[in-house]
Amino acid sequence: MLITTSFRTNEQTIETAKSLAEALQGEYVERRKQSVKQLAIKCGDVLVVGKERFEWYQPNGEKFFFHPSSAMFRVKRILRGEKDPLIEAAQLKLGDSFLDCTLGLGSDAITASCAAGPNGKVVGIEKNPMTALLVREGLNTWETGVAEADEAMKRISVISGDSIQQLKKLPDRSFDIVYFDPMFKETIQESTSIRPLRHVAEHHFHHEMALQEAMRVARKRVVLKDHWKSTRFTADSYQFQVIKRKTAQFHYGYLTIKEDKGRK
Repeated sequence: MLITTSFRTNEQTIETAKSLAEALQGEYVERRKQSVKQLAIKCGDVLVVGKERFEWYQPNGEKFFFHPSSAMFRVKRILRGEKDPLIEAAQLKLGDSFLDCTLGLGSDAITASCAAGPNGKVVGIEKNPMTALLVREGLNTWETGVAEADEAMKRISVISGDSIQQLKKLPDRSFDIVYFDPMFKETIQESTSIRPLRHVAEHHFHHEMALQEAMRVARKRVVLKDHWKSTRFTADSYQFQVIKRKTAQFHYGYLTIKEDKGRK
């Protein structure tokens, strides 16, 4: 991967680009007057570090940068006292902890952080290190104009790694809700913000193992978002309670954690 800066840059941006090149084991190159297309000839992936955001140009021609996307209208609905289907499925309350095992762009994590409030805790796990980097940076720097949304984004912690391996490190009953939104096996119409992530996303989701660990880590519920045709809701040893939505291409399902003996 090549790491460079935007055309309009400063010393801080250059230093950031150089540090990222070292951290990502990539190559820093001065931008000068070179276009991204010219740089991409040398190496398919190009990360452009700007004053306001990072942009990842991929070999297939897609460009990815962090944006709150659908989280904004979802957050605004919550602030108006309206319902959100994920929050309803998770039964997420103020002060709850929420572990998003498939962070992606972070739209669900942002919504959950808003619902959990200042005393809540939201952690997102993202397997692709570049996606994790861009989303972590974006969550901390993006300004939406809505104070509650900005604060909710900054409260989210991002972990780069495999979700199952990360779950194995966690103590029993350490999060109220554990959430999965794996890549759908069925194709749906995607937003332009999500499409660039498809070819770098994790497609091999070990459903049984993930749920086994999630059921150990969760205190209240394990929630799964999937295509309405998905067999994951009824596969293996776990039978999800599915909240069916007539006009949606995907549903939410949940598993309720039974209270451990001896716990109050």
